[in-house]
Amino acid sequence: MMKEIQEPARSIPVRDEVDVLVVGGGPAGLMAAQAAAINPDGSRSGLKVMLIESRGTLGGNMTQGLPLLGFLGRKGNEVIKGLPLRFVERLRERGQATHHRACPLHVSLTMIDPEGTKRLAWEIMEEAGVKVLMYVFCAEVIKEGKYEDLPGHIKDNIVLDADGKFVFVEGSRLPPTLMFSMRGVDSRKLRDAVADHPDIYDIDFLPNEFFRASDNCTMVGFRNQIRQAREQGYDIPVERTIFMTGMADDEWWVNMSRVNGIDATDPEQYTRGEEICIRQNAEIARYLKAFIPGFEHAYVDRVAPFMGIRESRRIVGEYVLTEQDIFDCARFPDAIGVASYPVDLHHPVGGDCTLMWCPDCYDVPYRSLVPKEVDGLLCAGRNISATHLALASVRVMGPAMCLGEAAGKAAQLCVRTGAQPRTLDVGRLQQELKAEGVYFRPDEPTNKE
Repeated sequence: MMKEIQEPARSIPVRDEVDVLVVGGGPAGLMAAQAAAINPDGSRSGLKVMLIESRGTLGGNMTQGLPLLGFLGRKGNEVIKGLPLRFVERLRERGQATHHRACPLHVSLTMIDPEGTKRLAWEIMEEAGVKVLMYVFCAEVIKEGKYEDLPGHIKDNIVLDADGKFVFVEGSRLPPTLMFSMRGVDSRKLRDAVADHPDIYDIDFLPNEFFRASDNCTMVGFRNQIRQAREQGYDIPVERTIFMTGMADDEWWVNMSRVNGIDATDPEQYTRGEEICIRQNAEIARYLKAFIPGFEHAYVDRVAPFMGIRESRRIVGEYVLTEQDIFDCARFPDAIGVASYPVDLHHPVGGDCTLMWCPDCYDVPYRSLVPKEVDGLLCAGRNISATHLALASVRVMGPAMCLGEAAGKAAQLCVRTGAQPRTLDVGRLQQELKAEGVYFRPDEPTNKE
């Protein structure tokens, strides 16, 4: 039982008063703040929007060396458009993002430069007139009437939570990973060895020849090499070798550390997870140099600034998105975006992973962003209302950015019309999102309520 201290009543100064407060400056939070602060034509909305972030940089998981997943659908068409696509296009103009490569495994991959992403994130906030406050935690919410106030910091009308606060859903969690990059990789040797020797280098799902081209890719497999390494005493925490191209020709980002059972809302567990991942990564780098062709002279270049969390808190919303919705290619009357990424389940126990694809793409309903019984709050990113398996699909950065844009635009409309998120005219929201370039599937009858 944790010791408790009773605080006496105190007066807390109000730092600022805003129309929309966005908690968390990751992929969803950035899009939410921008969408709340601008009109579809790019002009400023006139609302006072604030973004608070606990770390010293903006971008969240976009700064970890991970690819942006989910911008394309199973048919190769762009399903993530609007503000997220504009963000990627601006990076691409600077040589800091690749094209969207269709991939049978992950549907699509878009590599981005972490440092360029940080810079562009700041530029977009400045252009939109968003006030950014760093090194701030959302510790408590005080309800006054209809809305929430953050003690000691901000009085606000609408809170957008892109960071996983407020409601916790119990259950097995997807394990976190601490990414790192290796430079000095002989990429041509690696690609040719994999393509020429499928009998030696096993790759999950995809034909080995897919990797010969000098193009975006994630290599997943090499189970034979992990078995050989374990026989020689290597301690590898996962069953598959996973690494992906970076922006440089000799750069590959490694996604192999894993800590099962971590509750990322507990600082002690989060700290222990980081420590474990650092030890794991040292062993993983040693393994890659010894068993994977092209890595013989590679070296660790960068480590992600923090451990990537796949699952923590999420709300119970007006609608709970399910894995069956994904497999049914669900169409909802209150759709605010489309996703096509597979159910990518990193097993909460053990070191393996399961991928399950929908036939095409599926809608995400606005109701999954609206928590039950709490007014003045919208959620976006990995904290939306979804089952454990559904979250394993919608959690990745492409869909998260799309949901952030929808939440931000909904918050703007709530402030303008005086509506609560649950009573907002969703038809008007959809019109605003379409005007901003968000992709909606061609008109067909809905198959979900």
